This record gives sequence, structure tokens and C-alpha cells, in this order.
Amino acid sequence: MPRVTFTPHLQRFIDAPPREVAGGTVGEALAAVFADNPRLRHYVLDERGAVRQHVTIFVDDAPARDRATLSDKVETDSEIFVLQALSGG
Repeated sequence: MPRVTFTPHLQRFIDAPPREVAGGTVGEALAAVFADNPRLRHYVLDERGAVRQHVTIFVDDAPARDRATLSDKVETDSEIFVLQALSGG
């Protein structure tokens, strides 16, 4: 099963330990995490279900391409990393 890991920056606001969940896409894997921890969804996704501007998701060391519908495919041994993106100048 894919493993979803949240960086410590997000864990400052809400408990989000790494989880192995079922899912064939990033969206399905995150939905499984959010089913057990609904408050976490607000920190990762906006009201439309898209990835928030200052959040980045990596799948196996590559940035997720679909930030709107989270349709990037994941394998059973994939690692999904959710982290706060840095911005500014």
C-alpha cells in the first residue's frame, strides 16, 4: 500500500503520523488519510479539493503533476510526501 508522510511543519498544527493506505491515485490515498483525520484535509486541500498554494506533494521523489484533481497514479510501494512549500524572495 502507498505510504503517506507529512512533514513536521504540517504536524505542528495537527497530528499526522505516516500512514500506509489503499489507493491507486494521490487523491485516493489522501482520501483514505482524511477519512481517519478529517481536520487534516483543511491544511492540505482548498475548498475545491485542489492542493493549497503553499503545499507541495511528491510521489516517489517527483512532484505531483495534477494539483487540481490529484489523479497522479501511485503504486503499492509508492511514497507520497506532503509538505509546506516555501515561497517569497
